[in-house]
Amino acid sequence: MLNSGISVLFDGMNMQRLLVGLWVTVRIAIVSIAIGCVLGIFIGVIRTSKSKILAFILRIYLELFRIIPILVWLFIFYFVLPADFNINLDAEVVSIIVFSLWGAAEMSDIVRGSIISLPKHQLESGKALGLSTFQLYWYVLIPQAIKRTIPGAINLATRMVKTTALLVMIGVIEVIKVGQQIIELANFKNPTASFWVYGFIFFMYFIICYPLSKLSQKLERKWTS
Repeated sequence: MLNSGISVLFDGMNMQRLLVGLWVTVRIAIVSIAIGCVLGIFIGVIRTSKSKILAFILRIYLELFRIIPILVWLFIFYFVLPADFNINLDAEVVSIIVFSLWGAAEMSDIVRGSIISLPKHQLESGKALGLSTFQLYWYVLIPQAIKRTIPGAINLATRMVKTTALLVMIGVIEVIKVGQQIIELANFKNPTASFWVYGFIFFMYFIICYPLSKLSQKLERKWTS
């Protein structure tokens, strides 16, 4: 009975639908990661400045995304904004906005930590050479901080890919949603459909996230040794 349930994956267009749903998941993750990393680097550099006002504002921004669950942010942007401010956004657009803001907040902390962890003599040497603040960051601090940033950035990317599973809650037709639709149609004929469909979805997430996790560990060991 269990073995025969695997046929649900190859029944009709089910496999193709799952792969299309996976592409939606990956597309949202890639765009969000790209925007989040670029914005996060910019914010992270700003957070190393001596401006207490900027540091305070950006710290609040970071803590808001750490304290409030991502699902709540998705609901705020998808349900609250249209109802209260008449701003209608597509579910995928909302997903990219929320994930990008979350990614930027987390990335800024990684970048800030990498920069302030650099030896102080690097900063002093740059100033002694007469470099401007921009030149100091561009030529001295940021290039050296990149190695320390990449393992954390890859871990963040892995978390963002896994968290895309929440997008089903606002109606994004990604791989989890497609899986649910397939199971609802197949359960009448095959009670084991959920086992095979969710098992295959698990496998797809594993194929994406496991190599990223191993790469992060390898780089971290290489650059901290």
